[in-house]
Amino acid sequence: MSEAKAAISISPLLLRLADPTTTLFSVTAQEVAAAVSHIFADSISPVQTGCLLYALHTTQLDRRPDVLAACASSMRYAAAQVDPDALAKAVSTRARKEGQYHGGLCDIVGTGGDSHNTYNVSTTSSILASALLMMAKHGNNASTSKSGSADLLLAASPAPVIAATTEKTLPDIYSRTNYAFLYAREWHPGMRHAAAVRKELPFRTIFNLLGPLANPVQNSNLIEARILGVAKRDMGSVFAESMRLTGTKKALIVCGAEDLDELSCAGPSYCWVLRPQSDAADSAVDIVPFTVSPEDFGLKPVPLSLVAGGKSPAENAVILKSILDGTIDPNDPVLTFVLINTAALLVTSGICESETSDMGPGDDGKVITERGPGGLRWKEGVRRARWCISSGGAKEQWEAFVKVTGELGGEQ
Repeated sequence: MSEAKAAISISPLLLRLADPTTTLFSVTAQEVAAAVSHIFADSISPVQTGCLLYALHTTQLDRRPDVLAACASSMRYAAAQVDPDALAKAVSTRARKEGQYHGGLCDIVGTGGDSHNTYNVSTTSSILASALLMMAKHGNNASTSKSGSADLLLAASPAPVIAATTEKTLPDIYSRTNYAFLYAREWHPGMRHAAAVRKELPFRTIFNLLGPLANPVQNSNLIEARILGVAKRDMGSVFAESMRLTGTKKALIVCGAEDLDELSCAGPSYCWVLRPQSDAADSAVDIVPFTVSPEDFGLKPVPLSLVAGGKSPAENAVILKSILDGTIDPNDPVLTFVLINTAALLVTSGICESETSDMGPGDDGKVITERGPGGLRWKEGVRRARWCISSGGAKEQWEAFVKVTGELGGEQ
């Protein structure tokens, strides 16, 4: 055992968590977050790391909103830190404000673990939305599926050098494209200290839940909007409250009725939207639950089986290219799946609240003002999502990202 690992013991906390008489709410979120932070610093032993993860799982403390919020904060604090002023300057210079979208960074991510092995819809949606929004897509390699977000991008042809998107290069990247992929493996080096233990544990740990909350640029207060997908309906309100505790004011938590961590293309999805209280003088945020279906987007449902099946990253990369090129069959179920989730991200950002539309060539300017569940303009989201493809805007941002990361990667 190294000196670093012998330096700190969390035995007192572990004893309390193991004691059946302990009242779990007597264990504070700050105590748990402090213990988790020692993992990132490689300050506790693998045995105590495993015991802590097991205790949090069995007591379900890892499903308490305040615990998730506090631990996510610890994880972001341990991540690589970008210069907030340089990042803010790059984003504000490039961003295009419209409607209730103020030009901040956006993200779309899921917890994983839904066992459906669907197409990489969140990653594709993040790329499409970059035609209109500033995107900071946080993602990693697959842990339970065949194709994670990083796996898809690495299989693209040509592929971006995703490891070149670092805390030092991010402002430069945003000076040349609206899109950036933040490779979790590179941005969260402290996670490697838990890797061996997690691999041996036969259950998903708190780290599977923290990933979607740990976008490292959140520390710069530049993330304006995000979608977070959960694989279990009972976790929707948990994540909604956790995000509210972290100061999030604009977000959509989603769960397909099939226990899918995306908006479903086959039927209803459960949603929880976070938005500022319109009549509040302070920064109070409401959490509003509702259900949305493909028909609310003006689209016909398609069976989930047609977008699942666990294709390889290379196969999914071919689909991604066809979408960006605009050559995908208009009736392809994957396109429906992608349009729904891209539209939801655009709606969540607030850009669809604009009463006018001047996206550029190919935009007919006809804003769809119809509102659906949650009082939101889902069909306008689809109209804009289609434009992101047909205009070539998404492809342009993607190619710029591939180019700049390739150049930066060659300099390393």
